[in-house]
Amino acid sequence: MAGVTWGQNSRSAEIGPRLGRVRSQWPFTFTAEDRKGRRMNRSRSYSLGPSHRRRQPQSHGNLLSQWNSALHAARMECPRDSSEKGLLDSDLPSPYGFRLGRKFQGWVLLLTICAAGIGGTFQFGYNLSIINAPTLYIQEFTNETWQMRTGRPLPDHLVLLVWSLIVSLYPLGGLLGALLAGPLAITLGRKKSLLVNNIFVVAAATLFGFSRRAGSFEMVMLGRLLVGVSAGVSMNVQPMYLGESAPKELRGAVAMTSAIFTALGIVMGQVVGLRELLGGPQAWPLLLASCLVPGVLQLASLPLLPESPRYLLIDRGDSKACLAALQRLRGPADLAGELAELEQERAACGGRRARRPWELFGDRALRRQVASLVVLGGAMELCGNDAVYSYASAMFVQARIPPEKVQYAVIGTGGCELLATLVSCVVIERVGRRVLLMGGYCLMTCWGSVFTAALCLQSSFPWMPYLAMSCIFAFILSFGIGPAGVTGILATELFDQTARPAAYMVCGVLMWTMLFLVGLGFPFIMEGLSHFLYVPFLCVCVCAAVYTFFFLPETKGKTFLEISEELYRLNFPGWSQSPMWRGPEVVQSTEL
Repeated sequence: MAGVTWGQNSRSAEIGPRLGRVRSQWPFTFTAEDRKGRRMNRSRSYSLGPSHRRRQPQSHGNLLSQWNSALHAARMECPRDSSEKGLLDSDLPSPYGFRLGRKFQGWVLLLTICAAGIGGTFQFGYNLSIINAPTLYIQEFTNETWQMRTGRPLPDHLVLLVWSLIVSLYPLGGLLGALLAGPLAITLGRKKSLLVNNIFVVAAATLFGFSRRAGSFEMVMLGRLLVGVSAGVSMNVQPMYLGESAPKELRGAVAMTSAIFTALGIVMGQVVGLRELLGGPQAWPLLLASCLVPGVLQLASLPLLPESPRYLLIDRGDSKACLAALQRLRGPADLAGELAELEQERAACGGRRARRPWELFGDRALRRQVASLVVLGGAMELCGNDAVYSYASAMFVQARIPPEKVQYAVIGTGGCELLATLVSCVVIERVGRRVLLMGGYCLMTCWGSVFTAALCLQSSFPWMPYLAMSCIFAFILSFGIGPAGVTGILATELFDQTARPAAYMVCGVLMWTMLFLVGLGFPFIMEGLSHFLYVPFLCVCVCAAVYTFFFLPETKGKTFLEISEELYRLNFPGWSQSPMWRGPEVVQSTEL
């Protein structure tokens, strides 16, 4: 490892592999040497200011800028050996007097993931699944309430209409929440948006809990709308918050945790909704109001954790808060390279305001990003996974599972998705995003085809229902490995800081609209196509796999600036370099 020679007030010290036990006083200079002690640049040293010893609070940002610029110059001009470009960050001294190590201390990041997830996408999956258990009880409550008010029962078709409204208000609320998420994330920040979002959860839980005592099914409808708004906000803000807080080496795995918490919420909703727990005829108000528990857990834990460093530096311009957040998230790791990257990204954004959703569609530089978001986001909702959940109970009954045991088999479907997302989280930084997406959609096409054949032949062979049931589990596993988690990362990685909130708004509106349309149209598809109901979904899976192969760039292990550069070259094939890119040597905010 190369050594570093640095001087302080005319006294110099040789700093070898062990760095950082010298107090940071200013000014000082450093030069770099190779392993044999030969001076690589005799005529130049790297001097860092300011000249006074006591640093003023307002000079904190300038200190980071000067430090990053000097380190970049040292890396470029002082190669470690003939096969490497320059110094490693760990070879250079730190302006804060501690060693810049490569060990990643992830406890704070892990707690941030859990605190954001438990009140974020966990709520989406949980509220999506708990509504299935009390279906008959809520319909009976609606009929009884109407009879108490008018003296006559509600006709069956109107009872079904009220129930359809209760179910449909959830994606409608999600659509409103997706539109609200972008302005909240820009105005309040990522962390505060998640905290404020729990207002909708508390209000919904109160309405659910007192609906039976008040004799009002309208309170249930309003509560479903409010939890939908909460889910819409959290589905957009949580992956944005985690993607911006994670280091580039773990960004995909950390962003994948949003899908893990969604699957975990589905499983927990299925478990809590069992008749032995809160799925009984008297406990359904408590079942719906139990969404308050994860909300309280988030309110108790998330305020103790840091805000997104990118939001603090690029959106708010607070370099001191950004550095403090990075130190908490990374521990005693090397921050010099990441700080330089953040400074470059801030310079590339050039002080521009946040984009509006409709502006994304008119910007030629975002053409491929928007197309990928729309095509793959729509494919995730139209691939048939939600329809599999709807068809699972009927398949379990046809496979001769006793009706009273079907609820336990349904839990297995949620468990399959949870297992698959966990596996995907582990391997995503090894195999990349494209492989998981293409593999997931190809496997879904395969299992969907076998499932269609099994439905057509179920009357001919007695073992076909078992094959169809196996295909259901395999289809859900394939969905969890690829599309379930990777699709949510696209808006984080394909768009820069100014366009990211708007991109999540577009993605959220698309997702909730498709969810509503699939729920509305699937009964008609099932009635019209019969055993071939999965053919349209299979076509969507094939198209998504083909698009991923030809048009989606790989983002594994790349910084946001590197991704932006590659996408710019794809959008403008005749240009060799993006006009937004500025190397660290010409960025005004990092000049000495």
